[in-house]
Amino acid sequence: MTFSLVARCAETGMFGMAISSSSPAVAARCAFARAGVGAVASQNVTDPSLGPLALDLMESGMTASEAIAEVQRRGAFIEYRQVLAVDADGSTAIHSGPNSLGIWTQAQGRDVASGGNLLANDGVCQAIVDGFEAATGHLGDRLIAAMQAGLAAGGEAGPVHSAGLLMVDKVSWPVAELRCDWTEDCPIEAIATAWEVYKPQLDAYIQRALDPREAPSYGVPGDE
Repeated sequence: MTFSLVARCAETGMFGMAISSSSPAVAARCAFARAGVGAVASQNVTDPSLGPLALDLMESGMTASEAIAEVQRRGAFIEYRQVLAVDADGSTAIHSGPNSLGIWTQAQGRDVASGGNLLANDGVCQAIVDGFEAATGHLGDRLIAAMQAGLAAGGEAGPVHSAGLLMVDKVSWPVAELRCDWTEDCPIEAIATAWEVYKPQLDAYIQRALDPREAPSYGVPGDE
């Protein structure tokens, strides 16, 4: 009931992931990323503890493949889980347990990996990878383009209701964490709209945290 991708920007080293599901608030349970380390999606009968575990393993020096192998060894009921990872070198790895739901599949490229379950068809994840690789611009633009490509390829077998986009870069907090936790409309388009609003302000919000004396005003009441 989910499709997602994890990705790295080869030019900037920024990490990100995007995800959508028929379930509510999918990004709250499934989206993980750490600046300088990598990005992870933990989905399908989700165990949210596997995301931080995989990031800890990669931060300790493991590659994405090594981290996923260790997640497979340590994880409870791992046959039900689907876990995707990208590391600091852009290498990727995926675990898809045999008890993943419905039509499930996965696809990988340099700096990008996609996985999904309860899909409309087995081409969705490859379409996501292809969409990411074909897109240009900011990592956020490429993540959105990839998810739109997956949706256009069929997406989930039923309607999706939630989505999220998460990105990290150089600082200890997410530089973008955009979520649509429930809608009867398209949550991917809701995230795309939110990204268009947030994108031109992203650097300024980082600047406000690092040194507010240099941060620009956005003209809201009391902000001069």
